[in-house]
Amino acid sequence: MGSSEADEDQLLKSFLAEVSEAERDNEVLRILGCFKLNPFEHLKLSFDSSPDEVKKQYRKLSLLVHPDKCKHPQAQEAFAALAKAQQLLLDPQERGYILDQVTAAKEELRAKRKKELKKDSASKIKSLVDEGKYEEQFERSDGFQQQLIIKVREILTDKEWRRRKMQMRISEEEGRLKKDEEETKEMWKRKREHEEKWEETRDKRVSSWRDFMKTGKKGRKGEIKPPKLKTEDPNKSYVQRPVKRN
Repeated sequence: MGSSEADEDQLLKSFLAEVSEAERDNEVLRILGCFKLNPFEHLKLSFDSSPDEVKKQYRKLSLLVHPDKCKHPQAQEAFAALAKAQQLLLDPQERGYILDQVTAAKEELRAKRKKELKKDSASKIKSLVDEGKYEEQFERSDGFQQQLIIKVREILTDKEWRRRKMQMRISEEEGRLKKDEEETKEMWKRKREHEEKWEETRDKRVSSWRDFMKTGKKGRKGEIKPPKLKTEDPNKSYVQRPVKRN
C-alpha cells in the first residue's frame, strides 16, 4: 500500500471515529430512502463518476452503516443496498444501461431547454455568442443536475414498468403453452389407453364375429350349442341312425 493510500485510510478512520450514532442512523435512512433503480443515488455519486470513485465511496459509506458499527435496526438492509449499488456500477453492462438512460434524459432536457431559449431572446443570443459555453455552464449547475436526476428516475421507472409488463406477458404465455402441452399430453394418453383397451378385446371381438357368422346372431357368452342333425344327405355320405326307444 502506497503512502497516499495509507494516509487516506487513516483520514477515513479518523472521520469515522468522529461520526456520531445519529449521523450513522441518518445515513441508513438516506440510503433506504433512495430511488431503488439508480445506484448512483445510493452512493451519493454524480453520473460521471469513475469505477475507482465508486469503490472509494462504497468503502466509506459501507463502513459508516456497517451492522457491526451502526446500531440502527435496518443497518444490514442499508449495507446490502450499498453492496448492490457498487456491484451494478462496476458491471460494464449494468453501468452502460444506466448511463444510456442518463444520456436519454439529457437529450430530453436539452430539447426542452432549446424550446425555452426560443422564447428568451437574450439567453438565445448569449448562447450563440458563447459558442456552447453558456449551455455547458448551465448543465453543470445544481438546477440542471437536479432536473437530470428527476428525469433519470422517470425514464428508469418507465423502463422498469415496461420490463415487468413484458415479463408478465411472457409468464402468461408460458403458462398458456404449458397448459396446452399438458392438455395435449392428456389427450394422447387417453387415446393410447383407448387403443390398448381396444387391442385387449380384439380376440373377444373376433370370436363374437365368428359366432355371428356361423349362427346369424351373437351367441351368449359361455353358451355352447349342440350340432344340428341332418335328416337327408344327397350324397349318401351321412346316414341317420335310428333312435332306440324303450
